[in-house]
Amino acid sequence: MMDQSRKLSPVTWLSNQPYLLLSLTSLFWATNMVLGRYVSGHVPPVTMACVRCVGAFLLLLPFAWPHLRDDWPVLIARWPLMLALGFTGFAANTVLAYWGLLYTQALNGLLIQSAGPLCVALWTLILFGVRLTLPRLLGIFTSLIGVLIIILRGDLAALTSIEINKGDAMLAAALFIFGIYSALMLRRPASHPLSLIVVTIGAGALMTIPLNIWELTSGTPLILDRLTLVTLIYVIVFPSALAYLFFNRGIALIGPNRAAPFFHLMPVFGSAMAIVFLDEQPKLFHLVGYALVLAGVVVASRR
Repeated sequence: MMDQSRKLSPVTWLSNQPYLLLSLTSLFWATNMVLGRYVSGHVPPVTMACVRCVGAFLLLLPFAWPHLRDDWPVLIARWPLMLALGFTGFAANTVLAYWGLLYTQALNGLLIQSAGPLCVALWTLILFGVRLTLPRLLGIFTSLIGVLIIILRGDLAALTSIEINKGDAMLAAALFIFGIYSALMLRRPASHPLSLIVVTIGAGALMTIPLNIWELTSGTPLILDRLTLVTLIYVIVFPSALAYLFFNRGIALIGPNRAAPFFHLMPVFGSAMAIVFLDEQPKLFHLVGYALVLAGVVVASRR
């Protein structure tokens, strides 16, 4: 009876729902991009990345500790991979992303994020020879068209008015690096998910601390107010601790190439939040874009 109740527990049920986990991940990361751009004048980029990593590490450590004691020999034996995951998934990725948001528009950032599935496919091919199937490739491009329709508000000619700047290059580099993290998760050691994320996010935190000290001592201002505190708490809990747990579990269940198309849900959630919270009126292009994105994600994430 105890085993049956454990199987039916909400946590166990959620941990075996890859599509829901990856959808929630996209929701958390979409709000992270919006908040990161909104508070860019309050919190310096490296400080934002450092607080996010250190805070998530401290939040998850008590829950991971019983598993970490058992998994430590396995994880430390794979220390080069742990360092690589910490660098690509947390340190370099987050620092470059928040830095890029200082210089670019939200429109550019969402367009760049749309290349996420292709970056993951590229690195899984380069590192491990895993190729995209034709249906999966068609699904990615279908959802990508839907993303463009949503972001450009149905006017594809607006692509010609987009200006590329150094912020775009930083966001593209962050996405390119995160593609390596997603691909490397195929070689993760056999350990509890909490043990893995605590070790990798701890490694990422250690890498960001020296950069954070340099940033704060260089005179970059940090404005500690209510907005800053609420934002930092949110990014520690949702885009960091929960989102990475969900993303890692999603990859474990369906693989990186099937998980990556869920990146395309980020602009869907972003536009939906604009409709709900900013009183933006829903238009026909929203419906068309949502339909294409969802159809593409379904096709690309199928077995």
